[in-house]
Amino acid sequence: MANLKWKTPRSKTRSRRAANWKLNPVTTVDCPQCKQAKRPHFACQFCGFYNGRQVVQPKDPHAGHDHG
Repeated sequence: MANLKWKTPRSKTRSRRAANWKLNPVTTVDCPQCKQAKRPHFACQFCGFYNGRQVVQPKDPHAGHDHG
C-alpha cells in the first residue's frame, strides 16, 4: 500500500462531502380534477381527490380567520 506524502486537510474533505448535500426540487404534477399543482401519489390538498375519487375533505382556506 502506498504511503501518503501529505495528510488531506479537513477543509478539503469537508467540501468534497458537502458537494453532495444538495436537495432536489419537489416533483409536481397537475391534478386532473382541479388542475392545481400537487405531488405525485398524494391526494390533492385543494380538492381532496386521489385516483379519481375524493378521499379527504379539502381544507377550508378561511378556517380560523375572522375577516369581519
